[in-house]
Amino acid sequence: MKERLHALLLVLPCAAYAAYSAVRHDLRVEHVLIVVVATALALAHRRTRELLWALYPFALVGILFDAMRSFQRLGLHESRVMLCGLRELESRLFGWESNGQRFTVHDFFRTHHIPALDVFCAIPYATFILWCVLGSLYFYAKDRTALRQFSWCFLIVNIAGFVTYHALPAAPPWYFHERGCTIDLATTASEGPALMRVDELFGVPWFHGMYGKASSVFGALPSLHCAYPLLIALAGWRVFGPRLRALALAYWVWMIFASVYLDHHWLLDGLLGSAYACATFAIVSARRSPRWAEATA
Repeated sequence: MKERLHALLLVLPCAAYAAYSAVRHDLRVEHVLIVVVATALALAHRRTRELLWALYPFALVGILFDAMRSFQRLGLHESRVMLCGLRELESRLFGWESNGQRFTVHDFFRTHHIPALDVFCAIPYATFILWCVLGSLYFYAKDRTALRQFSWCFLIVNIAGFVTYHALPAAPPWYFHERGCTIDLATTASEGPALMRVDELFGVPWFHGMYGKASSVFGALPSLHCAYPLLIALAGWRVFGPRLRALALAYWVWMIFASVYLDHHWLLDGLLGSAYACATFAIVSARRSPRWAEATA
């Protein structure tokens, strides 16, 4: 009974956010679904409560991401947004000079693209949440410690990323290519030209709908898209065999390439996101499991 009550306490933040959304007339199916699933896991069985503890950070990330829409312009000012300075640094570190102008890889792909490569790069962007879920289920079946490490690293790296977005707001490459160095805080989030081409190719506004829910345009640094696959590889390194290790690392490299090709992130964004993943995993794995984790193991 005591374990059930403790587990039910985890449901309270989810229920409170659902109530908050209802008051704001913004209650959606996913808000209710999280509460229902969390309650069922808390009451069903000891093993489902263990699963709830392990997956709980993902629910908190969902709430945090959704809540950020109301605070996306908190502390934001045109003078604080990094744009052309970041692009200049990118061109000097990873670009080249031609006829007195500096270029980046993004400039090349803006004019050199094919439908097959558009789709190839859209795949990791469309499936990164799926891979996080599948990775979590694999860890649940193979190694509960790996699952706890991954889920809590996932929460911490997202919090660190969201804090960075407000402390160091940065515009993505597609914004530079469309608007130059002019900062317009009224700009809405966009899937960018490359993913627009994919939507048009399949006749389904998948990415348009996805990025229409984005909380901020100026949250390019760091790239959390690139952090997630590396977290899966790090958390699963001890569990994975050689083939799964190679697959996990290949997916991480694939994501970094896709983020550049799709004009969503500077390479610097991807490297910083990867550094966040490494630092977070090192901190979490160096600490002993908290008592609640030991109790549910």
